[in-house]
Amino acid sequence: LFADLERIAASDVTLLVEGETGTGKEIVAESVHRASSRAAGPFVVFDCGAVTPTLVESELFGHERGAFTGATNAHAGVCEQADGGTLFLDEIGELPKELQPKLLRAIEKRQVRRVGGSRVIAFDARIIAATNRQLRAEVALDRFRQDLYFRLAAAQVTVPALRERMDDLPLLVERFLSLERPPRSAHDLSPELWNLLRAHR
Repeated sequence: LFADLERIAASDVTLLVEGETGTGKEIVAESVHRASSRAAGPFVVFDCGAVTPTLVESELFGHERGAFTGATNAHAGVCEQADGGTLFLDEIGELPKELQPKLLRAIEKRQVRRVGGSRVIAFDARIIAATNRQLRAEVALDRFRQDLYFRLAAAQVTVPALRERMDDLPLLVERFLSLERPPRSAHDLSPELWNLLRAHR
């Protein structure tokens, strides 16, 4: 995974990161950003599942003043905010299907039109998307657009769960114990506790 990410970070290719919740997909995205030529630019996170469906378009593409009730000021969407850096679209599988063609167009053309606006605004951002779903299966079930999937998955990695990489467990335990005050060591743990940790799925 690290070798793949090193190669991917050196390019500007769109990246799809798959993995279960809690495997560190955002950390992967942030690491790719920091190792890229865009490291000095912004790293903007947009959680597609955390915004109400009615506001997703405004958050992604921005809106002009008066575009809808409550739009008292013009607002730059995350695409504009990420200009010169990286836009991380977390939980892309949650994006409403009716907005998927608009996102596809924005990614292809690297330009947006704010809600309620007529001006086309260009942006230059690398796109990294993440999901805890298997997007290829979502495409087969007609819940996710195939053309958007292929656009996002120009490069693709899967972050394995900890149970699939148990060699990392001692390193993590050592790290967390070192943050205790006073610091502790993994040697302080009993064999019974190690067995319990290794058996936990």
